[in-house]
Amino acid sequence: MADLLYMPLLDIEEQPRTSKKTPRVASLDVFRGLCVFLMMLVDYGGAIFPIIAHSPWNGLHLADFVMPFFLFIAGVSLALVYKRVPNRIEATRKAVLRAAELFLLGVILQGGYLHGINSLTYGVDMKRIRWLGILQRISVGYIFAALCEVWLSCRSQRDASFLKSYYWHWGVAFSLSAMYLGLLYGLYVPDWQFEMSNATSSVIPTNQTYVYMVKCSVRGDLGPACNSAGMIDRYVLGIDHLYKKPVYRNLKECNMSTNGQVPESSPSWCHAPFDPEGVLSSITAAVACIIGLQYGHSLAHLQDHKQRMQNWILFSLSLLLVGLLLAAKGMHSDDS
Repeated sequence: MADLLYMPLLDIEEQPRTSKKTPRVASLDVFRGLCVFLMMLVDYGGAIFPIIAHSPWNGLHLADFVMPFFLFIAGVSLALVYKRVPNRIEATRKAVLRAAELFLLGVILQGGYLHGINSLTYGVDMKRIRWLGILQRISVGYIFAALCEVWLSCRSQRDASFLKSYYWHWGVAFSLSAMYLGLLYGLYVPDWQFEMSNATSSVIPTNQTYVYMVKCSVRGDLGPACNSAGMIDRYVLGIDHLYKKPVYRNLKECNMSTNGQVPESSPSWCHAPFDPEGVLSSITAAVACIIGLQYGHSLAHLQDHKQRMQNWILFSLSLLLVGLLLAAKGMHSDDS
């Protein structure tokens, strides 16, 4: 299933139809192929080697690179596709259409349409359909980056600096990042409760429904129980439309068994759904695509390899510094 989710991205670098085909960028195709290999490796090997599977919460494992890599590739591809934009309206129409196709395909693949595939009872439960997922997140990042490239590019001179030519792009990226941090640390998360029946967990007896209470009453918490990202998803999407088997159940606090069951003695939040591709984290997906877009500009507009490397190294070191500062801030918040 994971392989199918990323396959639509293999041709995201589709060029406008012209009489003369634009040659593909071999390095980008190789990187895309390596990402597909990495995706299959962690998807099938994660059960055997947990160290390469997704980190339960804090930390960074090999599987956690897959989504950012594909978002980055989408941004780089947009810089190549929209190297020249003769008609902004038409380019916008095509970008919106492609983003909508990705979003709808993601809903079909991950929304629950195939929930009865083993019993040949196809269909979807609209009360529990999952609205957000992998392709939906990429479609959000894609459309943000595409609109930035089509409407907010100011490159007029060949030798103009990338910072000056695309300062609106950086403005959008920093604004989205500030919005994300403001909501993540600024929103107050009250106590909340949820119901779970035998339909969502086999450890609960048949025909019984349990009501769980999660004690929060905090602001700026980054743990799995009381973070504002989960609260936003519960309010906007509804708790029944979130991912039913969040990876944080692998935390030692949840004491999950080998067959995937969470005992009743575990904290209440261990039983709750949580969407890793939720509303708030989709904001950072857009930022990742816009960052990839800036790297793609060097690839599209610079012919000198040394100059490309200088730009990429400057971008990378700057982003690394920002990332370290944000990570230090997050660790300080966890300690306090």
